[in-house]
Amino acid sequence: MSTLELRSIEKSFDQTQVIHGIDLEVKKGEFVVFVGPSGCGKSTLLRMIAGLDEPTAGDLLIEGLRVNNIGAADRGCAMVFQSYALYPHMTVFANMAFGLENARVPRPEIERKVQEAANLLQLNELLQRKPTQLSGGQRQRVAIGRAIVRNPKIFLFDEPLSNLDAELRVSMRGELRELHQRLAATMIYVTHDQVEAMTMADKIVVLRAGRIEQVGTPQALYDTPDNVFVAGFIGSPRMNFVPSSTASQDAAVRAALPPDAKQVGIRPEHWLASSEGLGLAISVLGSEYLGAQRLVLGRLSDGTRIEMLMEGATEPKAGEIVYMTPHPQRWHAFDATDRRIHRSHA
Repeated sequence: MSTLELRSIEKSFDQTQVIHGIDLEVKKGEFVVFVGPSGCGKSTLLRMIAGLDEPTAGDLLIEGLRVNNIGAADRGCAMVFQSYALYPHMTVFANMAFGLENARVPRPEIERKVQEAANLLQLNELLQRKPTQLSGGQRQRVAIGRAIVRNPKIFLFDEPLSNLDAELRVSMRGELRELHQRLAATMIYVTHDQVEAMTMADKIVVLRAGRIEQVGTPQALYDTPDNVFVAGFIGSPRMNFVPSSTASQDAAVRAALPPDAKQVGIRPEHWLASSEGLGLAISVLGSEYLGAQRLVLGRLSDGTRIEMLMEGATEPKAGEIVYMTPHPQRWHAFDATDRRIHRSHA
């Protein structure tokens, strides 16, 4: 059963349309990530699901019920904000209990629910502290705990890790994923960070300019992107794009290149060593040592800059010419409209 359905959802602010006919289905228990560049409409979409903004057109259904005219407090959604939105004068316990108290939940039930959430999030020793006495990661746990005690139908996360340092973001990603598995809850998560999307999501929704570019599992988006935008946005380091006229200088690519291909996409890890006269001649510009791997920066004959991931022990020198060929099953062809062209690997 679907927890959430969006049917032809549109949103305009004055004369500016920011969401253009979004159709989406989120199944019960899925961890869905909205990802895209700043201004693509992902937070606006989340706010409409939460009931904080009203769609200009279309239907929004939660568990089969149209909720367009139902207020945020009655939709069964709980939102975790980027800013945590904690009350600084209240204890952790009071922050987590606040929504339940407003709903006039009996005190014994409030204490039970807060204690259960504190156990789940390892906040037991912090319940009497104020938010100013907590680290960023602890504050985020409190904000999540405040959502958990409401037992919502859908958890909504609006870039909740963006204020944390890099190391803490990595650990919190794991904690959120583990929390999702424990609760078996439906979660929708907004981020501009495609690494977060790839590591956390059951399903990724890639947005651009208020439209869905592609929906799929992380692996599906990585292996079979629908277009140049998705191919370039998903994956780090990003995919290389080479004009087909240049890519066809590689004999193997030329033999398999679709006639309507305008450019070829090759991920940095999908380059293979070749020999002079067969692969592409690449002038090395420099490299970055990453430990097990080395990111090699280079330039093709037409001036296209590319990135290649090689074994860390490999160290081509700046100015050196190396010959490389794309992995025969892993490169992509795109047409003049930037759509990926399906090609046979036989």
